[in-house]
Amino acid sequence: MDERVLEALREVVDPELGVNVVDLGLVYNAEVEDGQVQVAMTLTTPGCPLAGQIRDMAEAAIWRTVPDVESVDIGIVWSPPWRPSMMTDDARDELGWMDY
Repeated sequence: MDERVLEALREVVDPELGVNVVDLGLVYNAEVEDGQVQVAMTLTTPGCPLAGQIRDMAEAAIWRTVPDVESVDIGIVWSPPWRPSMMTDDARDELGWMDY
């Protein structure tokens, strides 16, 4: 995964949970090749009402932060489905969740 893209995506905070999408474990892949950014990410639930907003925030963060970007494609995927065990320890601590 491209660290520059991950750093940009750490600026994207899930509005309902208050934790960034990287620490939540929502980013499955983030690559840059010849100025083309490709991101595969998921959401905590398929019916998330904020899906469009989170996707737009992710795209804007990449444009703002990653140099020499020519295009950004953020794909929302559902496989594998998100599970709380995908969160970092920091995210679990922030949310007060244990033993996942």
